[in-house]
Formats: sequence, structure tokens, C-alpha cells
Amino acid sequence: MITRDQQAEIDAARAATAQTRRATVPALEAMLFQATPVLDHGFVRVIDYMGDDAAIVQAARVSYGRGTRKVSEDAGLIRYLMRHRHSTPFEMAEIKYHVKLPIFVARQWIRHRTANVNEYSARYSILDREFYIPSPEHLAAQSDSNRQGRGDLLTGDAAAEVLDILRSDAMRTYDNYAHMLNEAPDGAPLDPARQGLARELARMNLTLNTYTQWYWKCDLHNLLHFLSLRTDAHAQYEIRAYADAMLATVEAWVPQTFAAFKDFRLGAVTFSAGMLAVLKRMLAGEAVDQKASGLSKREWGEMMAALGREG
Repeated sequence: MITRDQQAEIDAARAATAQTRRATVPALEAMLFQATPVLDHGFVRVIDYMGDDAAIVQAARVSYGRGTRKVSEDAGLIRYLMRHRHSTPFEMAEIKYHVKLPIFVARQWIRHRTANVNEYSARYSILDREFYIPSPEHLAAQSDSNRQGRGDLLTGDAAAEVLDILRSDAMRTYDNYAHMLNEAPDGAPLDPARQGLARELARMNLTLNTYTQWYWKCDLHNLLHFLSLRTDAHAQYEIRAYADAMLATVEAWVPQTFAAFKDFRLGAVTFSAGMLAVLKRMLAGEAVDQKASGLSKREWGEMMAALGREG
């Protein structure tokens, strides 16, 4: 995952210190540059950040100071902002990640167009010979009810065959990629008598489970939106694994905001106007079933699931 030379660079960066007048967060400072493993060869690491919980309060009040006299007052304001979806103050804090991820996860991730992204260039450099191969507990068949979801796990010979295909296809296409380039990772020609294909063309033969890397910088508001979607149980496992790793960095960085985010986003549910009307009828003592509710079967099922009740 991390080579010896890369680890030496990380260690050197973590050893460096500098005086600053900017706000710093000790818990996140301790995590800076350190790679958190994700999947089989991927990672997430924080490269830089700007602002903290107090910066959100400062922006909300447009004040000259660093918050209020009491931490509890800052926390109360942050909870108010989160509860009422006043998002602008959260845009005043930013964080930058270095992420190593499979190409198919990157193509899903890039749908979040509210960040600044700079990806490893396969037009300029040679991609590593590393591929994502799912672990057996995440190798599932297509869901019968969800066109973009997984169903029952594959087991036995069926699972072994799929894993063999994934591994052999990735290795074969990478070998062909290296052959077309006619160059070793250090840039030396494999065959001095043969001219290699341009890197920007050779890369098109690679499989989508090949690993890429990028720097991803995002403000806190849009990061929380990303995390609310990608940590959800319905999100694809592979991108959810990255989002879960990033949650820990947010908790270290802005603990008051993270607590409010857990309460009002991750741990909350939203009811439609129709659902709310049904709930009011139930609270008034009326026995309401799906047919009498005016809700579709799916809406009714979602509301009952949110309430922890049988449909």
C-alpha cells in the first residue's frame, strides 16, 4: 500500500513543525499525513485543513474574535445552524485529503462536484500494478429488487470463479499495458528496439479496479453532504469504506459540528408531508393502515421502518 520511500516522506512531513497564528486542532494535527488503510490497497490521509468549530461560530456572527465566552454557547449555535440547515458558516472551514482508490470508486465519487480535485495523471506517469479484489464477504450477486444494489453472497465455486476472473483480467490487462508502453516504472525501455505507445492511449486498456490517486479538497458543508450520502447503508460498500474512514477525521477536526451532524443528519429521518399527516392521525389515537393512509406501499414501508414498527 505505502512503499518504503513514501513512508519516509510521510515521516518527514509529520516530523516538521511550524509556528502559526492560525487555528489548529491537536486531535487532527496528530493525524496529519498519516495514511488510514481502506480496502485492500487504498488509503485516506489528511494533508491540510483550515478552520475549526470556532471558525464556524465566528463566520455565523461575523465576529472579530474566536467564538464566545463559553464552549457551550458555541456548541448551541452550531447545533442551531445544523438543525435549521444554515449551511454557509460551515463552508468557511476546509480540508484536503490524499486518497488512493479504485478507478470505479473514483468515477462514482466524482459525481460530488463541489470539491477541488487533482488526480494522478496516467498521461504523464505509469499507474501502479495494484488492483482492488473484493474480499469474499463483499462478493454478492445482483439484487432482485434493487437495480443498483447487491443481493445474496456468492459462495463456493461461483465465488472462486469470479475472484479468479477479476484477478486474472486485471493482471493480464496490466501486463499488456506495460508491454504497450515498452517502459519499466522507472522510465527505462523494456526493449530498446521497440517504440512504446503513448501513455494516454495505453491506459485505456486497464480494468476499472486499477488503483488511482487524487488530492480532494472540500469545504465542511459539502463534505458533510458527501458523508451523509456515502455512509448510508444503501451506499455501495467500497465508497462507504472511504466515507467511514473520513468520518473519524471530521470527528477529530470539528467535534462540536460532528456531534450535531450525528444528531441532525446521520441519526435523523425525514418525513414527507403525507407521512407527517399519518403520524398525527396515529398520535390522535386513530388506527391507520397502509390502505387508509394514502401512502404508497413503499412510502408506508419506509415510514414504518423509520419508526421501528412492522408494516
